[in-house]
Amino acid sequence: MFELNPIVILGVGIISVVIMIVVLRINAFLALIVSAIAVSLLSPGVPAEKIARVALAFGSTAGGIGIVIAMASIIGVCLIESGAADRIVRSLVTRLGIKRVPAALMGSGFLLSMPVFFDTVFYLLVPLARSLYRQVRSNYLLFILAICAGGVVTHVMIPPTPGPLIMAANLNINIGVMIAVGMLVAVPMALVGLGSSYVMNRMMPISMRELSIENEEPLAEVEPEQLPGLFVSLLPIVLPVVLISSATILSMLAEELDVSGNSALHTFANITAVIGNANFALIVSAIFAMLLLKKQRSLSLIQLAEKVEKALMSGGLIILITAAGGAFGKMLAVAGIGDEIQATMGDVSGRGVFMLFLSFGVAAVLKVAQGSSTVSMITTSAMIAAMGVSSEQLGFNPVYLATVIGSGSIIGVWMNDSGFWIVSRMSGLTVVETLRSFSILLAIIGVTGLITTILLSQALPLT
Repeated sequence: MFELNPIVILGVGIISVVIMIVVLRINAFLALIVSAIAVSLLSPGVPAEKIARVALAFGSTAGGIGIVIAMASIIGVCLIESGAADRIVRSLVTRLGIKRVPAALMGSGFLLSMPVFFDTVFYLLVPLARSLYRQVRSNYLLFILAICAGGVVTHVMIPPTPGPLIMAANLNINIGVMIAVGMLVAVPMALVGLGSSYVMNRMMPISMRELSIENEEPLAEVEPEQLPGLFVSLLPIVLPVVLISSATILSMLAEELDVSGNSALHTFANITAVIGNANFALIVSAIFAMLLLKKQRSLSLIQLAEKVEKALMSGGLIILITAAGGAFGKMLAVAGIGDEIQATMGDVSGRGVFMLFLSFGVAAVLKVAQGSSTVSMITTSAMIAAMGVSSEQLGFNPVYLATVIGSGSIIGVWMNDSGFWIVSRMSGLTVVETLRSFSILLAIIGVTGLITTILLSQALPLT
């Protein structure tokens, strides 16, 4: 029976995704699942099983990330509605002082974008930037870009944000390792972004413009004494990071010291393996966030259930998209993409840095083509995973493929990106001003992520 070359199947898969999303304006879930089916039908295998294996791959991916994304959605809504997000922002501004307000805004965006989408974080923080401008009468663009610098990097680097989470699943990366390395790469990206924001603010001094948007100042509606304390506000964000990271660290130590028979360490590692499981950690954090919201807003159980239902509805779409992306990647693997590419390129051993540039470039091209960083991360990581490269072949841990894909997924922001319009509309910048500031800022941050990843992959390979 005639079989198509896997490279041709890969081309069909990518082109179909881009055409459906960009040209036909089809929802990303439908585009990815239809492309997964198309790739499966063109790939070798028993005809009767070609559709069934797509469904199995979809279910497998959803099983790996569904609970985490659902819980992260609940945490995000609870942080905003309880006032915890407001408390974090106000505390940072108060402690750092007016002269360090840009750093406070960047830090706020950095923290809040872990469980909350960038669009929501920007909507939450931009009224504060406008309020601060009214006090100092300068640095408006700096305030806006500082929020973006912090919010964007964690959006593409650190779970439980869906993009990094699905990259970890596709590339078989431990969640704790993804969080730790993602943080190592994200911090330099955010700092360079903040520095670039200062430069752009001097080059493009822009005054704040009035907006015709309802509820422009939601932060002003709540007095500071009505907000929860800083510790309880941070706990839903910090708790899962601590639990997951501790489980990863103790597991690695237990493996290293296995010959010593350190039973106490192994017992403790087994305990943290349970409480540090990403699903368990996010469930505990979501429960705490719900209790905080209930107490802070004096909600009845019915009212709390309505808030949770709202969060789960938004999270459900993200689960569908990420699971469809996982199915798409697994069908590419079934097509034999990895073997074909290795046969074309030769053994990928020693080509680790080349793979980093390839992953970065593919993610950037997909971002420019269809506008979504999350879809770019899902699709690119699925393609790279289909190549079947291992840490031995790369010379470093595959987590660096994930961080470089995240870096590439913020390159080329323009008018087909919903985030572009959120920043432009909510800040009052014109389209040209947004292109000259926000788009360039993200390009600088993305390249910084590429450089940081390359350096870390050589200095700290984690093999």
